Amino acid sequence: MAPAPVNLCLVLLLLLFLSSGGTINTIDAQKTWCVAKPSTSDIALKDNIEYACSQVDCSVIERGEPCFNPDTLISHASVAMNLYYQSRGRNHWNCYFNNSAVTTVTDPSYGACKYA
Repeated sequence: MAPAPVNLCLVLLLLLFLSSGGTINTIDAQKTWCVAKPSTSDIALKDNIEYACSQVDCSVIERGEPCFNPDTLISHASVAMNLYYQSRGRNHWNCYFNNSAVTTVTDPSYGACKYA
């Protein structure tokens, strides 16, 4: 006869769970972005743009597009590198670029240029 109280406890716990909404809310992982390190050489920035843009659509850094200005290598590289990083699932290894990139929790978007 001992199993009856155990079963009753399980039923009560189940009812409590269901009456409280029955769901467990999770917190999404914090959003991160990938940008070029300020100390990166121009050659490395050009290489990063070339590589990232061979893998993802970088049209937003073309003349007349939202991320063209400022027209600097570091700005264009940061946008391209972030596009690549976001498209690959925001894994830390997708923001390496031969140690010329860094992840940030601060949104680098500016004006009409919205980082994904």
